[in-house]
Amino acid sequence: MSSPVSHIDKGMFIPKHNPVAESDIAKLEEFLHNKSRILVLTGAGISTESGIPDYRSEGVGLYARSNTRPIQHPDFVKYPDVRKRYWARNYVGWPRFSSIEPNAIHHTLAKFEREGRILGLVTQNVDCLHTKAGSKKLIEIHGNGYTVICLSCDYSIPRHDFQSILNGLNPSLVATMTDMLRPDGDVDIPQAAIDAFVVPPCPKCGGSLKPRIVFFGDNVPMKTIEDIVRWNCESDGLLVLGSSLLVFSGYRLVMQTKELGLPVAIVNIGQTRGDALADLKISAKCGDIIPRLFAR
Repeated sequence: MSSPVSHIDKGMFIPKHNPVAESDIAKLEEFLHNKSRILVLTGAGISTESGIPDYRSEGVGLYARSNTRPIQHPDFVKYPDVRKRYWARNYVGWPRFSSIEPNAIHHTLAKFEREGRILGLVTQNVDCLHTKAGSKKLIEIHGNGYTVICLSCDYSIPRHDFQSILNGLNPSLVATMTDMLRPDGDVDIPQAAIDAFVVPPCPKCGGSLKPRIVFFGDNVPMKTIEDIVRWNCESDGLLVLGSSLLVFSGYRLVMQTKELGLPVAIVNIGQTRGDALADLKISAKCGDIIPRLFAR
């Protein structure tokens, strides 16, 4: 039986880009030379190479391909219909999302951690691919989609276990789930199926359940911010991979790094919000350059 991701072309979410120049690899190696406490910030651009689309990439991002927009935290909290639609889409897409594997970038960064080349990873992604690749020193700015929490109490449950609960509550949807997955990995659910979808309340207090993800319109936990600042103060520079830095949590880290008088390097296809602050900017696909570092 084929896996949930076998029919998806993983390259379809990568924007147009030029081949990486050997000189660019040399420049990044020079930037990293004699630095053993580099802090690495990763964004959606490294996961597109595993088959997860980002929001903003020209021509291939979610905004370019559909009218779907990310969930807003205030709407999720306030409106039951919004929660139902979110969980119905999440339920249908979960088998594919949870089966996606890390790529060479994730594995290389995990290897760099084991070799003592980097201080740690800060990621804007919620896909757990760094964890799957073996990274241990990791801060997930926006949480991850692998735990479900209650908005009103301390209840939590692994997302895989929650899927089993949803299976039992929505047997009619189970049989047609694969038909709702589009070739681009998005989910197309009829409104009637959304209306009929059953989302359980928190079994402990009856409250609303959501993934442990910082949605748009929500705030990054203060402890997460403090941990990132502490790491940044202990680092000897910042390497940004696959992020446009349009989300402020990432751009703030770049600004803080420069305020500390530390160097910044950015590898990303196309422009980023932090290009003017970068000591080195390389316009390239991360998968073409990161696995080749220190390998020649």
